[in-house]
Amino acid sequence: MRVQNIQQMVLTYFRGVDEQHIGLIFDTLTSDCTFRVETHGVELTGHDAIAGMFDRLWSHHQWVRHDKFHFITDISGTGVAVRFRVTNKLHDGSLVYKSNCNFFTLGDEKFSTVRVYMAGENTLDSQN
Repeated sequence: MRVQNIQQMVLTYFRGVDEQHIGLIFDTLTSDCTFRVETHGVELTGHDAIAGMFDRLWSHHQWVRHDKFHFITDISGTGVAVRFRVTNKLHDGSLVYKSNCNFFTLGDEKFSTVRVYMAGENTLDSQN
């Protein structure tokens, strides 16, 4: 897969997160995708588990935004690392900023693994 296509797929994934559109997210993930928050010991597998995680994220915030992306793409075309800023607006109106890194690995033209390295509090908890 071309570097530009991989990067666009990452942007589509984050657009889905920011717009609370699970279909856009799943357009980028294999049905058996493994999603890990490496910094907090969370591992989820499959769309149902991943959807639950995003439902919890969205319910605990007014909104989330991802921007200021910096990509490093594997020249073999099988993965990409991306550093970015996260802004979370809490229900009390306060804003929380983070600098995170995600590593995406391709399988079957979609991401088969997402590994998250998150600064601060875990907003992608496996359960609450």
